[in-house]
Amino acid sequence: MNLQDVIIRPLITEKSMRSVDAGKYSFEIAKTATKYDVKNALKERFNVTVVSVTTTTTKGKKRRVGARRQEISVADLKKAVVTLKKGEKLGMFEPGGEEQSK
Repeated sequence: MNLQDVIIRPLITEKSMRSVDAGKYSFEIAKTATKYDVKNALKERFNVTVVSVTTTTTKGKKRRVGARRQEISVADLKKAVVTLKKGEKLGMFEPGGEEQSK
């Protein structure tokens, strides 16, 4: 798998931001990505040391939208919670973003 296609986007929610102080970061990843792929992609892209990777797959749900209340499907989601070596951070999760990490 191509390492640029492994990480789709960071998951920045209230719940995921609470664990940033402990060095844990959440990402949406490709459905076919493995823990090894995620570890290598983060190491290459952000130059950080990954201690552990935990993955989970969430099944998509049905939602009703519009005036006619049509039912649509929300896509399945695979996410990874990555723990970094103590003292290392990712700038995109900090207030001010990339500017602070430079």
